[in-house]
Amino acid sequence: MVRGRFAPTPSGPLHMGSLVAALASYLDARRRGGLWLVRIEDVDTTRCKIEFEKAILLELERHGLFWDGEVVRQSKRSEFYVDALLTLAHQNFLYSCSCTRLSLQHRGCEFNALGELVYPGFCRPKSVAGGRGRALSSGFAERFLVEMGDFEFLDEIAGFQFGSVAKDVGDFVVRRADGCFSYHLAVVVDDFLQGINRVVRGADILPLTGRHMVLQRALGFAHPQYAHIPLVFGEDGRKLSKSDSARALSETSAPENLKQALAHLGVPIRLSDHASIDDILRFAQMHYTLS
Repeated sequence: MVRGRFAPTPSGPLHMGSLVAALASYLDARRRGGLWLVRIEDVDTTRCKIEFEKAILLELERHGLFWDGEVVRQSKRSEFYVDALLTLAHQNFLYSCSCTRLSLQHRGCEFNALGELVYPGFCRPKSVAGGRGRALSSGFAERFLVEMGDFEFLDEIAGFQFGSVAKDVGDFVVRRADGCFSYHLAVVVDDFLQGINRVVRGADILPLTGRHMVLQRALGFAHPQYAHIPLVFGEDGRKLSKSDSARALSETSAPENLKQALAHLGVPIRLSDHASIDDILRFAQMHYTLS
C-alpha cells in the first residue's frame, strides 16, 4: 500500500508554498488509495515552537486535509536516532569532529552550490578500524563518513538525478555538537520506520536527497520513490517563506487557497465560485497527476 506523508517544520505558520506541498502529497496518496501521514519535524528544538505546530495542524484541517493515524513528532523520537547512530558507528561510518564553520572558513574550505562548506575530512581518522561499537562523542559533532557517495535516481517530476555526495558535500554532520540530530538522519529514520514509500515534497529538498540516499544505503533502508514539486515564488521572484506569506494564507478563505494551490500544481479548476472544500478536493483527486 502507498504510504505518503507531509512533514512540516513548525518554525512558522503554514504558508502557500507549504500548502502546495501538503496538497500534492495528499492527492498523490489518496488517488492511489493509500495512507497520508503527518509528521512534525521539530528535531531542531531551537527553531520550533508549539504554537506554530498547532497553527499548522489547524490550517490543514481547515483546508480539508485530514491525515491518517496519529501525528508523529521528531522531538519524541530521539531513541530511534540514537539507535541509527550506533548502527552507523558499528559499521565504521561515524567519527567525531571538532571543526566549526568559522574554523573551516579560516582554513579555506570551498562552498558548494547550496552555500554550504564542503568538508574535506580534517577530523576523519586515518584508519576507521577498531571503531566498532564505540560510544557516541559528547561535546563534538558526529559526521557520516561518505565512502560510496555516488547516487542516482529517477524523480517523477524532476527526471533523472545523479551526483556525488563525497564531491559536493563531503562527510556531513548527522548530530551536532549541541546534541541536536540532523534533519538528514531524522528524515531517513522516520521515513523507514513509518513505512513511507512515496515522498512528494518541495524542490528545495531535491539537492539534499543524495545525502538521504547514502544514509539509507548505509543503514540498509529501501529508497522511497521521490517526486519534488516546483516551488512557489512571490511577486518579487523569491521563494515564499513563512514570514512572507503566512498572514495572507490565514486571512484567505480555504476554498480560494485550495484553488490557488491547485493552479500551481497545474490542475484547471472547472467549478463554481461557490464550490465547497469537499467539492474542490473531490475534483482535484479526479484530475490531479504528478505530471
